[in-house]
Amino acid sequence: MASTESRTVIGRRPVISRMIRAVTSPYYRYRHAKLLHSLRVSLAMLVSILATTGIDIPHGIWSSVTLLVVIGGLQHHGNIRKKAAERAAGTLLGASIGLALIVLQNLTGSLPLTYVLMSIVAGICAWFAIGSSGYIGLLTAITMCIVAGHGDNLIDVGLWRTLNVLIGIVIALAFSFALPLHATYSWRYGLAANLRECARIYTRLIQGETISEEEQVKHFLDINRRLVQLRSLMPSVAKEIGVPQSRLEEIQRLHRSILSSLELLATGPLMRADATARASYALKCGVEVRAVRTILLAMARGLRFGRATHFGIPAVSPLAEVKQSAAYDLPPDLQGPYWLGQRLAEQVERLRELLLETEPKWNIERHSRMLMRA
Repeated sequence: MASTESRTVIGRRPVISRMIRAVTSPYYRYRHAKLLHSLRVSLAMLVSILATTGIDIPHGIWSSVTLLVVIGGLQHHGNIRKKAAERAAGTLLGASIGLALIVLQNLTGSLPLTYVLMSIVAGICAWFAIGSSGYIGLLTAITMCIVAGHGDNLIDVGLWRTLNVLIGIVIALAFSFALPLHATYSWRYGLAANLRECARIYTRLIQGETISEEEQVKHFLDINRRLVQLRSLMPSVAKEIGVPQSRLEEIQRLHRSILSSLELLATGPLMRADATARASYALKCGVEVRAVRTILLAMARGLRFGRATHFGIPAVSPLAEVKQSAAYDLPPDLQGPYWLGQRLAEQVERLRELLLETEPKWNIERHSRMLMRA
């Protein structure tokens, strides 16, 4: 009996440990981002139901509707504060306009006038909805309709719905900051995965391994997919770590250039050369290839684990010791791949310098440790 209870306790501990790790570890939160976001919205919805329907506030459903509109699509810390504020402002503005339309309808008794005014407000909101403040314009129109209906709601209905909208906003803002996923981590982990994959492809190409066209397409599609995701994260990353977006754009450009160079290598003369020529190329350029591979993997480790120089991005480039004289010993048809490899090495080196330069900003773990010591 005792042994059974002991096994049950031991069995529960790993489950609890994994849950704690998933919540506290940035990497696990990155991997389970959708699950954590779903749990956050689910708990917020439960609180919304208990805060309205549970104590019988009329029209409580609009509290839940507002909640979903405000935080349903917000995930990263970098866009939560701005977007939540925009959505809250739009919701409050729409509620005010909706109440004003109800009062006007009661005073004039003219439904056609109310319809025209609502249409004009909707048109104005649509104008602003296509732009930097799109959420404010869109939610203003939506909330106006929630509160006022088509202008025929009673004033007490409008007031109750306005109250529910406010309750939904408060709950949404409270939960929007619960275990948010930093866009910086998603950006770092995605970039690290791509650099690690680039190092692997580069080494295989230079060492003369045959990579089928189907396999090449698969690898490059995966890298390109992550590359597109990285671009969508950059505005949030810039807000979180205080790095100008132009610097992140430069990192993105270098990453894209490295990928383009690899694609050219994968489809160029080097892949069409015979085994002897490719082996000779790999022998003559082996030191440089190892240096480029070392830097790519070091950048990937630094981004993944948050360490820039300790088992991470080297402060002194391994390429500094490489002599650039191999080109004179290569046949003419391999001169192109050689100089393309030189260009790739320059891009990798520049990316290393940029990541080292911005490391104090994107290394959130190190920054947090320094604040705790202070």
